[in-house]
Amino acid sequence: MAEFHYQPLIDLGPDDTEYRMLTKDHVEVLPLGDREILWVAPEALQMLAAEAVRDVSHLFRASHLQQLRDILDDPEASGNDRFVAREMLKNANVSAGMVLPSCQDTGTAIVLGHKGEDVYTGVDDAAWLSHGIFDTYTGTNLRYSQLAPLTMYEERNTGSNLPAQIEIEAVPGDSYELLFVTKGGGSANKTFLFQETKALLNPESLLRFIGEKIRLLGTAACPPYHLAIVIGGTSAEYTLRTVKLASARYLDTLPTTGNEHGRAFRDLELEEQVLELTRETGIGAQFGGKYFCHDVRVVRLPRHGASCPVGIGVSCSADRQIKAKITRDGVFLEQLEANPARFMPEPDAVELPGDVVHIDLTRPMDEIRAELSKHPVKTRVSLTGPMVVARDIAHAKLKERIESGEGLPDYLEDHPVYYAGPAKTPEGYASGSFGPTTAGRMDSYVDLFQSHGGSLVMLAKGNRSQQVTDACARHGGFYLGSIGGPAAVLAQDNIKKVEVLEYPELGMEAVWRIEVEDFPAFIVVDDKGNDFYAQI
Repeated sequence: MAEFHYQPLIDLGPDDTEYRMLTKDHVEVLPLGDREILWVAPEALQMLAAEAVRDVSHLFRASHLQQLRDILDDPEASGNDRFVAREMLKNANVSAGMVLPSCQDTGTAIVLGHKGEDVYTGVDDAAWLSHGIFDTYTGTNLRYSQLAPLTMYEERNTGSNLPAQIEIEAVPGDSYELLFVTKGGGSANKTFLFQETKALLNPESLLRFIGEKIRLLGTAACPPYHLAIVIGGTSAEYTLRTVKLASARYLDTLPTTGNEHGRAFRDLELEEQVLELTRETGIGAQFGGKYFCHDVRVVRLPRHGASCPVGIGVSCSADRQIKAKITRDGVFLEQLEANPARFMPEPDAVELPGDVVHIDLTRPMDEIRAELSKHPVKTRVSLTGPMVVARDIAHAKLKERIESGEGLPDYLEDHPVYYAGPAKTPEGYASGSFGPTTAGRMDSYVDLFQSHGGSLVMLAKGNRSQQVTDACARHGGFYLGSIGGPAAVLAQDNIKKVEVLEYPELGMEAVWRIEVEDFPAFIVVDDKGNDFYAQI
């Protein structure tokens, strides 16, 4: 008869995170028989959640910023790799001012907690954590992205970015440990689950499989990525939960070997092999090069003999996660980097991509397209003048106008269209954080709109489908790729005026008119049927 042995599936080592104390208040040790209980006032949870979301929306871990600096110092990095890395470091410096968030998609708030059995709050912890999240989203310049379903087909923005995803587990001990994540739609959409079999579990098959699947990530989620791959899992949902934790580097202290009882472990050798695969793709930090990923985490989990789930996901350039804890000593929050300027190089120390083509957007659309047509894909351009901004819901409404016989409005024919949705505008600023959204969500509209004279120059982030390339070749259109990630620096330096054109009731999904100056982008798809990403 087998002897019982309990093996925690996730068995982490010591935590070397640097924390800062928020307060010694709101905690008290109380006797209870022969035990002691840590009493935590619910106000501590509210305050902690508010501070965590505020910090993580503006600041980064020093290790992440160092990895961006490493790109600038690497002679093998492409010029475009270095350009993207420098823009992201500039963005981190702007967002560290705690006014403009680092990304305009300020994410879904996620809280994962481990609450010791000797911790007592006496309340619904999720309610108080939600209140803190509410305080920061409504009281600062973040964006509301959560849509409440009124019916199966009707939705309305909740106006607070709630509800949050909150999961709290009971564990032994008298401390309360939490992980706060704000996950944007771009990186969340690049989470994949594959139901495989034992046949995958050999070095040749596994590396071939991973090499194929990482290309599905594309650039829409703003690389360089922190890539996580999880092989195995007691269920599909557990595999994907582990992907999220691994991408946040929450599982870095896992053991590096397995055992006969089924503990999870990291495979450091496979991590290095996969990192090399990512560098060989040529995708780079969005526009060609070596730095598709900063790093890779590969976690092996136990599995049912009939199943072999594989999960793949990323944390993007908006690398937003922060640890917290409540102990006998007080309330603590992970110390993020408040001085990202120390990672910036000297102004002339970084060689950037060569010639930049300046495009005057005040010219007629035919002249703008004629100028773009002179240059090959991958050309870096600088845009100055008016653009219109429209994304998912606005595109759906414009399609309805075509179908009803109204046709497209003049503004979509006369100006480039930027796929984006701004965060709130701080007082004294022309714009809130205003980076590009994922282009692929608008692919199905392109041929229709271009056939009616609109969307002939598009600006967004990420790669696009063949149908967009074909439409551009058919109708003489262009897709320009903007750098995904530096939304704060775009708002501060490049966007000079913002006004609502149509559908103000849609909030950030409205149609906007903006004036830009020296807005950076790259030609990705041209009017001859060339697609930069298809080439690599």
